[in-house]
Amino acid sequence: MESNGIIKIADNIISPMGFNSGENMDNVLLGRSALRQHRLWNNPEPFIASLFESEELQELCNRELSPATAMTRFERLATISAKKAIEESGIDPSSPRVIFIISTTKGNVELLGETQLEIPQERITPAISAKVIAGYFGNPNTPVVVSNACTSGACAQLLAARLLNNGYYDYAVVTGAEVQSKFIISGFQSFKALSPEECRPFDKERQGLNAGEGAGTIIYRKAFPQEGTTGAWTLISGAINNDANHISGPSRTGEGSYKALMETIKGFDTNKIAFINAHGTATLYNDEMESIAITRAGLSHIPVNGLKGYYGHTMGAAGIIETIISQRAIEKGIIPATRGFNEPGVSGEIIVSDTSMSTDKKAFLKLLSGFGGCNVALLFKKQEERV
Repeated sequence: MESNGIIKIADNIISPMGFNSGENMDNVLLGRSALRQHRLWNNPEPFIASLFESEELQELCNRELSPATAMTRFERLATISAKKAIEESGIDPSSPRVIFIISTTKGNVELLGETQLEIPQERITPAISAKVIAGYFGNPNTPVVVSNACTSGACAQLLAARLLNNGYYDYAVVTGAEVQSKFIISGFQSFKALSPEECRPFDKERQGLNAGEGAGTIIYRKAFPQEGTTGAWTLISGAINNDANHISGPSRTGEGSYKALMETIKGFDTNKIAFINAHGTATLYNDEMESIAITRAGLSHIPVNGLKGYYGHTMGAAGIIETIISQRAIEKGIIPATRGFNEPGVSGEIIVSDTSMSTDKKAFLKLLSGFGGCNVALLFKKQEERV
C-alpha cells in the first residue's frame, strides 16, 4: 500500500522510560533501560519486565484525568497518551472528521476473574473499552480496534492511512497501549519464552523476551494540496503478509516478513534508508526469521536495530512507540544502539547496531511480527521537499 501524503502531526509516548516522547528519546540515547526483575501476582517465578511504578502512574492519572473518571489502567494509559498528542496537534477530538484507532493485544484482560473491581466485566471486550477512550473526548464515531497480535501497532497505522486516503476522515488518532498482568506473564512463562536476564536481541546468547508496559499515540492527517509538508514524517508505504506457519512460531524462511518487505520497498531507493527498526524480540526463532527475511530482501547493507532492550515487549503499543523513537532518532541524526546485543547469533547476514551511529539519511523501515504468522513492514520518510 502506498500512502498519498499521510503525515504525522503529533505524537506521544508514556512508558516507564518517561511520560512524553522527548523523555523517552533522551533515555534511549543515554542507554538507559526500564527493565527490572519483578515478582508479582503470586507467579511461581520472578520475571524481567518494564513496568510502571504504581505511585508514579497514579500521580500522572491525577494530573491528567478527573479523579472521578472510572477507567482501568489500560484505558487511562491510552487516554492520557491520546490527550497529550491531541493537545500538541490542536485538533478538535470531538469532530466527526476524527477517527480513533486503538491498538492492543490484550486490552483489559486483567479483569478476568476479578470480582472486587467497580469496572463492569463487559469492559474486558476491547470494542467497549475503546468506546470509553474515544468517549472521553466526546468523539461521535465508533472507534476501531486493531488486535492482530504484536503487529497491531503497525496494522493500525496502515488502517489510518487507508481511511484518510479514501476521504472518510481528516484526522486519525492512532493509540497503542498495553499493561501486563498475571494472565499475560503466566502465558509467556508456560511457553518458556521469558528471558531470566535482560533481553539480548539478535545476540548469540539470547534467551527470550522481556514484557513491557506503555502507550503511544501518533496523529495522522492527509496533506492538503495548498500546504507544504517540508519536515513532516510521511508513511510512504506498508504491507501485511501472513506466512501461516504456526500459531506461535514464525516461518523458518521468513516468508511472510520477506514478502511484506518486498512489497513495501518496491520502487524505493533502499540506499536512502538509514536503518531497519526490527521487531527484535530476542526469542530464538523471531530474530532468526527476521535476519533471513532482511537478507532475502537484499537489505543486508542497511543497519538493523531493536528497542526491546529498553522497553521490553510492549505488544500492542510496540509498533507505535518504536516508530516514534525511530523518527526522533533520525531527526537527531542517530541510529540507536541495540541494547543487549554483543555477538551475532543469527544466520542472516545483517549489520546489528551495537553502538549508536550517526546518519544523514531520512528514511527507515519498521518491522513487526506476531503470533499466527502475521508480519508487517512500514516505510517512513521525513520529507525535505514538498510532496
